[in-house]
Amino acid sequence: MTNDEFTNDETGNRGTRPEFDLETQTAKFGAAVIRFAKRIPVNPVSSPLIGQLVRAGTSVGANHVEANNAESRKDFHHKIGICRKEAKESTHWLRMVAVAEPDLQAKAQVLCQEAHELNLIFSAIRRRKDE
Repeated sequence: MTNDEFTNDETGNRGTRPEFDLETQTAKFGAAVIRFAKRIPVNPVSSPLIGQLVRAGTSVGANHVEANNAESRKDFHHKIGICRKEAKESTHWLRMVAVAEPDLQAKAQVLCQEAHELNLIFSAIRRRKDE
């Protein structure tokens, strides 16, 4: 970890973390899923997995954007819940791809970890908004 990771861009002060942008993070996750999916050899087994993975992985960010534009607290909770579900579903499809294409297992694991972390973040958001 470099010292720059704890430097505030605006003030240059040490000891503060840069602001975490969940919209950017979910977009990066979706883009990483797309790049990963393009590496999967297409065959009768992998073809449906690719489609499911891309849909789940890219909808995490789309639903986060929708949650940020929710019309009510109930709508926000619903959309954040969908974000959690799609992150979990992404993990499932990544595991299935790793079984179908063992050579891609290491990269799938990295994306599984990111999906898991996003799921934890959305769970925390939902709990915090319940308080």
